[in-house]
Amino acid sequence: MVKAHPWVLGLTGGIGSGKSSASKFFAELGIEVVDADLVARQVVEPGSPALNAIVKRHGESILDTHGALNRARLRKIVFSDNSEKLWLNNLLHPLIRTEMLEQLARAQSLYVILEAPLLFENGLEKYCQRTLLIDVQLELQLKRTCERDKMTPEAALAIIAAQMSRSNKVQKADDIISNSGTLAALKRKVQRYHYSYLKQVKLHSCADRQQ
Repeated sequence: MVKAHPWVLGLTGGIGSGKSSASKFFAELGIEVVDADLVARQVVEPGSPALNAIVKRHGESILDTHGALNRARLRKIVFSDNSEKLWLNNLLHPLIRTEMLEQLARAQSLYVILEAPLLFENGLEKYCQRTLLIDVQLELQLKRTCERDKMTPEAALAIIAAQMSRSNKVQKADDIISNSGTLAALKRKVQRYHYSYLKQVKLHSCADRQQ
């Protein structure tokens, strides 16, 4: 099995929390980011074995006009049939995990970030030395999501309800950034945690050398 980077920070947060902005600020500080959502798209790119398997099961109608996966159509299938959801998860999850670990292992920065909205839901924290939750109150989360994605409060609430509860994430996370303020405030908080993590990486490295 592929061994990930020696020091991985798991970064998570619900929709509208500002997780992507925090990730961008870490990247600006020279930290490489492996995005679990992006990896999930990469494993089903045109020509990939996974996409070929999906087409074999569901036919050419599962593709869009460019030959890429029609995600909306596939989502409709798996949401209405648990057996199809199980089949798809059994196909994709091992591929996503392997690709994700390979990308983490290739990272050259002092530590690397695994960015995943479903970090805790999918048990990905086991690959991390530390986890950081970008937290926001529900009212603000709804407001940001509706404004950014042009959706109704009901649609946004449905997405939030499908994710792990805010209270459970708070209990599981090692570190928490409250993102109820401005982007500038979030950037300052990210910088403070970044320097804290650099110290932890140094201690981790020293401990490894002594073993």
